[in-house]
Amino acid sequence: MTNRPSATRSAGADTNDIDVLVVGGGPAGTVAAIQAARAGARTMLIEKNGSLGGTTTVAGINFPGLFHAWGEQVIAGIGWELVSETVRLAGEQLPDFTRVDLPHWRLQIRVNVPLYSAILSEAVDAAGVDLRLHTMLAELSWSGTHWDATICGKDGLERLRAARIVDCSGDADATGLAGLARHRNDARQPGTLAVLFGGYYPDALDYRALDDIYDRALADGLIRAADFGSSGHVLEPFLRKHGENAIHLPGIDGSTSAGRTRAEIDARAALLRIYRFLKPLPGLEGLTVTYGAVEAGVRESMTIDGIHRLSGAEYLSGKVWEDAVCYSYYPIDIHRPDGDGIAKTYLEQGRVATIPLSAMVPRENRHIVVAGRCIAGDQEANSAYRVQATAMATGQAAGAAAALAARLDVAVDEVPLESLRGLLREHGAIVPVV
Repeated sequence: MTNRPSATRSAGADTNDIDVLVVGGGPAGTVAAIQAARAGARTMLIEKNGSLGGTTTVAGINFPGLFHAWGEQVIAGIGWELVSETVRLAGEQLPDFTRVDLPHWRLQIRVNVPLYSAILSEAVDAAGVDLRLHTMLAELSWSGTHWDATICGKDGLERLRAARIVDCSGDADATGLAGLARHRNDARQPGTLAVLFGGYYPDALDYRALDDIYDRALADGLIRAADFGSSGHVLEPFLRKHGENAIHLPGIDGSTSAGRTRAEIDARAALLRIYRFLKPLPGLEGLTVTYGAVEAGVRESMTIDGIHRLSGAEYLSGKVWEDAVCYSYYPIDIHRPDGDGIAKTYLEQGRVATIPLSAMVPRENRHIVVAGRCIAGDQEANSAYRVQATAMATGQAAGAAAALAARLDVAVDEVPLESLRGLLREHGAIVPVV
């Protein structure tokens, strides 16, 4: 396939006809769109927010990882290109990835959000992607030969035809609108509102006295344990890291507008409870909120009914699937549904998980491909592969597969694996050796 901008159209082409429609401009979708366009597909990317980056930017979780395992890089390609360029431009340093003795969170990469968002926009534009911000998918149906889609923007509804769809919505929105089956666990992991507090000196605080006050406030219902991410002696770790992504929002449903609205209301209510509780305490009289994410982050909502559904045991086994398209390296990381802490299970020494294409393709319609946290998997596997670096890797694989499927006029899972892997390697991705 040619490496040309997707905006190039043949004379007389219907401007509403595209090869690949990517739904969602987060870690998976931005990379998917760039990959599809660089592969020569006429590509449109729609994103509900006013900037690209999703969880990294609007939800404030600006530490995408992990790209390395056991001292070696296992995820590269377009996502790594964007992240490392942001670090370089900001004049910052990457972690020492050879330090396998460090806990995994110490090997995360911090990105400057405004610069990262700008670099994403630059890369999408350079690839020739038709980007539509402030736009959502309204309708989607399969005609038997192509997808009929309706998108909704500020100027109303627009109908278009797309050869293939890449669902990077995080909640499998496109899959659901197409009438395809999705899975939702009864007890889902809580969401998070990323917040930073300032105006105090962590080393000057009397944490034993603060813990006594906390215990009384908790018993009186003035605060909730989930507000600080768990129960027990939570104030010292919370205040030493100035909050960050510790707040837990149990019971939210990220798959509907009503559910997302409730999550945002609950998130701000938690912020107010925390602030009103902390502000009068000794040493915290100068407390201020220095940052609050634009939207609450959702860890878990829907996953697709894929050709294959990854299990936690399969993820931890490090199995290299016959149709593996990328690696994934992150521990099983289940944030307990009641908001009280985290249950982790680590990959054994030397093991790295792989993601099969069959977990990214809905069983009921194989002309759509899914990337990011909503690929097919149980709660254990989902809690590991949902992270941003893996989302970028699956996004690049999805963009490449969709572009090839559109060009060859075949189902996504019928794309020749060697062609797919070759295209991914051509654009810098690390592909598992089967």
